[in-house]
Formats: sequence, C-alpha cells, structure tokens
Amino acid sequence: MSIFHERRAQRANDVLRRPFKITGLTKFLGGLLILTALITSVQAAGSVTLAWNRSSDTNVAGYKIYDGVASRTYTNIINAGNATNVTISGLFPGTTCYFAATAYSSFGVESPFSSEVSYTVPILPGVQLRVTPTRQFILTVTGPVGHTYDIQPTQDFKTWTVIGTVTVGASGSFDFTDTNAASFSRRFYRTRE
Repeated sequence: MSIFHERRAQRANDVLRRPFKITGLTKFLGGLLILTALITSVQAAGSVTLAWNRSSDTNVAGYKIYDGVASRTYTNIINAGNATNVTISGLFPGTTCYFAATAYSSFGVESPFSSEVSYTVPILPGVQLRVTPTRQFILTVTGPVGHTYDIQPTQDFKTWTVIGTVTVGASGSFDFTDTNAASFSRRFYRTRE
C-alpha cells in the first residue's frame, strides 16, 4: 500500500511540474461555491442543487463536490465529471451540511478545496395531536426554530379560524392546548405561517 502511495505521490509531483497550474484553479475555486451560485434551487426537503461556473482553465477535466455535516470534515464525494451542477439528495431535515469543491486534471491532480458553504435542510412544519382525559386537545407543532404559526381548526374544511399563534422554540417544537375542543363533535387542525 505504501509503495502505491509513493508512486502516486511521485506521479502527482511530476504532473505539477508540467504546464498545469494548480494556482489558477485555486483562484477559480475560491469563488466557485459562492452561496448565490451554489444553492440554485431546493427541490424538496432533503435535497439541494449545487451549481457553479465552468473553469476557463483548459486543463480542468472535471469537478468533485465534497459534503459532510461538520465544517471541513467531508464524508461524501460526488464526482460531477464535466457537469456544472449536481443534485445531492438524502439530506436529513434540520441538519446543516457543508460543501466544498475541487477541480481535477485529466492526470487526476486535484486542486485544493474551494471556499466552503453551508446549507441547513428545512424542517417542514408538522402537527401531532394528543387528547387528555378531560377532552382537551394538545397540538405539538414542530418546525424551524423561531418560525411562528397560526393554529387553525375547522369542522367543515371550508371555514378556518385562528385560535392561537405559536412560535417554535429552541427544542424545535411547541405545545398548544385547545381548551374548547370538547365543545365540538369533530375538529380538524392545520398550521399556517
């Protein structure tokens, strides 16, 4: 294994002495993953599309995207080939992911990492319902910390009324008790931002 590593390191050093200038790539990649160019669209909770401008360096054969859940600790590598965008899916809601890119030559020489950007996968709001023995309904509202939601019940799915407003706390959830629930034969709930 060490012999293979030494040969590979020697080959990389030989390639760096050729006209391929890794410093030109470093400048390019320094601005590659600027947030406005990076997150072009969020397709759904759990995925993000990353995009960048093609390098003008003719020695660039392709790009690799690195990601992980800790800054500068990348656990996944995606070889984007010669493409200038990639969709990464399977991201967990509420998790902050960190991304950096490299460019590589046809010899396999890789540039240093670009500037790092982060993206927090949105948590979609949700409501869970519990009923107490006294027929009070307790709604547990989950969502992004700091977001405010109106609690709205209905009996007919036509008329919705605001009966309270909650702001999600640091735990990512908030309990709301509907003390009038026992007054209705049936009641349905939703949250609205």
